[in-house]
Amino acid sequence: MKFTIIAVILCMWGLSSQAQNSYSIKGSVADSAANSKLANSTITVLNARDSILKAFTWAETNGNFTINNLPKGKFLLLITYPGYADYVDNFTIDSAHTAHDFGKIDMILRSRLLADVIVKAKAAAIKIKGDTTEYNAKSFVIQPNDKVEDLLKQLPGIQVDKDGKITAQGETVTKVLVDGEEFFGDDPTLVTKNIRADMVDKVQLYDKKSDQATFTGIDDGKTTKTINIKLKADKKNGEFGKVDANEGTDGYYEGQLQYNKFKEKQKFSLYGTLANDGKTGLGFQDSNNLGVNNNDIQFVDGGISISSNGGNDALDSFNGYYDGKGIPIARSGGVHYDDKFDNDNQSINTNYKIGSIDVNGATNTTSQQTLPTGIINTKSTENFNDYAFRQKLDATYKIKLDTTSDLKISVDGTFKNFHVNNNYFTTTADSANNKINTDKRDITNHGNQQIFDASAFYTKKFKKPRRTLSWSLSESYNKSTTEGYLNSEIDYFNPTTQKVDSTNITNQYKTTNTVSSVLNSNITYSEPLTTKTSLLFNYGFAVNNSTSNRESFNQSAPGGEYNVFDSANSNDYKFNQLTNQLGAIYNYQYKKATLNFGTKVSDVNFTQVDEYTGDILSRSFLNWAPQAMFMYKFSQYKTFRFNYNGNNTEPTIDQIQPVTINNDPLNITTGNPGLKPAFNNNLSMYYNSYQVVSGQQVFIRATFSNTYNAIANNTSYNESTGVNTTTYTNLSNQNPYNYNINASLGKKISPIDLQVGLDASTAGSISYSYINSQLDMGRSHSYSAGLYFDKYVQKKYDFYFYGGPSYTFSSMSLQPLTNNNAAGFNGYGQFNLYLPLKFGAGSSVNYTYNAATQAFSAQHLTKLNAYIFKTFLKEDKLKISLSANDLLNQNLNFTRGISGNTTTQTNTTGIRRFFMLSVTWDFTKFGTVKSAN
Repeated sequence: MKFTIIAVILCMWGLSSQAQNSYSIKGSVADSAANSKLANSTITVLNARDSILKAFTWAETNGNFTINNLPKGKFLLLITYPGYADYVDNFTIDSAHTAHDFGKIDMILRSRLLADVIVKAKAAAIKIKGDTTEYNAKSFVIQPNDKVEDLLKQLPGIQVDKDGKITAQGETVTKVLVDGEEFFGDDPTLVTKNIRADMVDKVQLYDKKSDQATFTGIDDGKTTKTINIKLKADKKNGEFGKVDANEGTDGYYEGQLQYNKFKEKQKFSLYGTLANDGKTGLGFQDSNNLGVNNNDIQFVDGGISISSNGGNDALDSFNGYYDGKGIPIARSGGVHYDDKFDNDNQSINTNYKIGSIDVNGATNTTSQQTLPTGIINTKSTENFNDYAFRQKLDATYKIKLDTTSDLKISVDGTFKNFHVNNNYFTTTADSANNKINTDKRDITNHGNQQIFDASAFYTKKFKKPRRTLSWSLSESYNKSTTEGYLNSEIDYFNPTTQKVDSTNITNQYKTTNTVSSVLNSNITYSEPLTTKTSLLFNYGFAVNNSTSNRESFNQSAPGGEYNVFDSANSNDYKFNQLTNQLGAIYNYQYKKATLNFGTKVSDVNFTQVDEYTGDILSRSFLNWAPQAMFMYKFSQYKTFRFNYNGNNTEPTIDQIQPVTINNDPLNITTGNPGLKPAFNNNLSMYYNSYQVVSGQQVFIRATFSNTYNAIANNTSYNESTGVNTTTYTNLSNQNPYNYNINASLGKKISPIDLQVGLDASTAGSISYSYINSQLDMGRSHSYSAGLYFDKYVQKKYDFYFYGGPSYTFSSMSLQPLTNNNAAGFNGYGQFNLYLPLKFGAGSSVNYTYNAATQAFSAQHLTKLNAYIFKTFLKEDKLKISLSANDLLNQNLNFTRGISGNTTTQTNTTGIRRFFMLSVTWDFTKFGTVKSAN
């Protein structure tokens, strides 16, 4: 009512001040289905640029409306009527269009539309359905044989970088679904690079809540930015795919095959790749999805974690991830099948992936270690020859038991195998460049890992709304074995004569065998207290039985067998753990606000057994996990969220197992069985504002965390030999922390159809470590900013550019005068031209710069690629192209970072310049749609 009175006053003022204008609009408002006139509908005219009110009226009894005396300009027409979805449309008044007739405007009931706003625009047809932004694919430019990735690049609020990473409204998209179902697991690129863009009907963008929050209706603040690809009805029956063959100079090659067959609710897909040009496959890099998350076994809010690769004592290992370092030979493949049946009451989704990769290369590393007495400089070269193989099979079965109960069963099994053959040569010197030691070290190692996971999730809804019960049960089994050889020859130098005065030789055979079996159970019950409030209770139970057996053997004689047991570098450790957890969360939700808070408390009991000494250490402790979340939705496109959670971090098996690890004889580590758990406070703030019509987005995210009783390195450095011996300790009065703040602004400049954006970020941390019993505090703070431009013109050209500077401050308290502050710059750009006669050309460039410091020289890297192509056949299904990789022949990758009291810079050889001829054939065959069940 207040808005109406204000609007009338403003409108009257506007009419009196603009009476000299003669521009007008008219139209009529009706129900889209009943064809009845909607008398007294509210008609509002707003400025398109800033949404300021310009004019206002009501529809007459016959639904007609007229607004006179409007000025020139670009406006929005907003029509509202109780119970109906709001209607918004753009229009322009100029000298050539003195009157604008909208004709009949059909309004749609919200109950039918399930939406709040319809935005009609020539460049971007978008609907808002609740919390979901839906893009109409046919409103955007699609070239022949484009993939979903090409379509996403054009959608307002969505960006896709050169590696296929998707960012939407300031957040990384980690899940891409097809018709609401997972496709090849959680790897987005297997959808975006496989599904054709011309098959897409709608693209839906939303925040997917956790399974528990989705079921109980109690928002826990845990969301995943998700894209759902809805296929056209006539594209759900047919076959499509791609064959790609590439041959290059200097022996480089790449081949790819994709095949998909969809039949109503069934989907079958397979792919295969083979390449040595840096392409490792469509989805081979989804290492976090192979087995358990992050390759670690985790317990319910507490307990010890065990590394799946055998820990730090497993010599060198290789997880199969290629990061641009070295020359790879990659092979990958996968098969996917999913189906819904029994009137959609049952469904199955299964995937099989297999892949292997060989990587050969060389690395040069320079590091600077801070000591109480000065600086130690180390230079190291590494030649590596690594191999990894893995395969994974997973399946998910869902069944609707009755109208109130559902059951979801998931199983997966993973097998991994790796081989490494690494050679090192290291030189250590003091700040005056006097040699302290040199080390020639060779490592060969291979290992196997088997992972099996099974889980069941049962849900039950009761008659009373929001009263629910759920039970999750899971079992994880992880077994890792490795065996390998360590050969090291260290020469120690006399500080005065700079000649070798002693030599230490290590020649050992090493094995590791780690096994972990974890059973988890969690029961959750939610009870509504009022229409706005509810309580959620949970009880969790976890049992872990784990063993870690690590053995080292010396040769009985030079060239003899490795049969002399080395007890100093061996240990057999076992632990059993029992966790009981209780939790309660209070939830308040009313209109635009959601607030919840609560805590979980875990009673953790475990026993550590040293099988060599017979020592038994039993410990019990309480783990608290408080949490709080506040979220306020100002509108569909403006949200504020604050989160807090506290959690305990337990020592890893590598940190507590009392064994001396000498894989690198110059850097020895020893576990500390008496370590206590650390407690972490984690805070985050999120603000997102997005305007669909203008395409403007403002995004701010900030995080902060600090740790009490933190676990830190305690290193003793022998200045005569240059050997570091590190154990672990809990900090008593120091609280390490880290923070990150990121802000971005994006907007579409409609007159020139150019998407522009600006982002800025800062990040920092304070860490602590002991070196020769003295506390060293490390500070690191970085600042960066960037600007991007993006434009796409059908059949003419498209381009994308991003670039910006950065600056990093770093210091160590033991040597405050040491300056490793450095400026930097990162940039990426690409463009494509579409020429007559089906020719085309394009180029991309990636530039990285790190300034020189006291310890390191400056780093420059410019990678320039280019290509030309021509398409043939109907719908351009055949494409022949000639490309050039790394035209400037940089073939180098570098990194710079800080760890503890050591600053490191690494340079690694990569793929050198080559030229490649490519032939790509896309094929499609779609049939008619059959009636659904």
